[in-house]
Amino acid sequence: MPYTVFSDGASRGNPGPAGAGYIIYDASGAAVEEKAFPLGVTTNNIAEYTAAIKAARAVAALNPDRVSFRLDSELIVKQVKGEYRVKDEKLKILFLELKSILDGLKYDIAHVPRELNKEADRLSNLGADMNEGC
Repeated sequence: MPYTVFSDGASRGNPGPAGAGYIIYDASGAAVEEKAFPLGVTTNNIAEYTAAIKAARAVAALNPDRVSFRLDSELIVKQVKGEYRVKDEKLKILFLELKSILDGLKYDIAHVPRELNKEADRLSNLGADMNEGC
């Protein structure tokens, strides 16, 4: 079965209290899984990558025929497509982790405007709200 995945990360302060979230839709457009995660204090880019990694792991467990990833992080999309180099050492580790998951899937990845990623954004902010003492 094909799936569509929306993911997002949020950091209040960059770095600041952060969260990650994703939502997975089946071919009929029904949400099959949605999650929000607190990430402690980190940067927005790390939160975005963490959200994409968690989403990719979750959808891979569903044994999809094909996956369409939709992110409002142009940076991640362009890095995954090879259009941008990954220069930051912390992001390189996350990039390699994401690519190792994606390499096991038939997938496409595209940048979407923030307004088309509202549910994942809501979940990432919920994750940021879950941080205690940040």
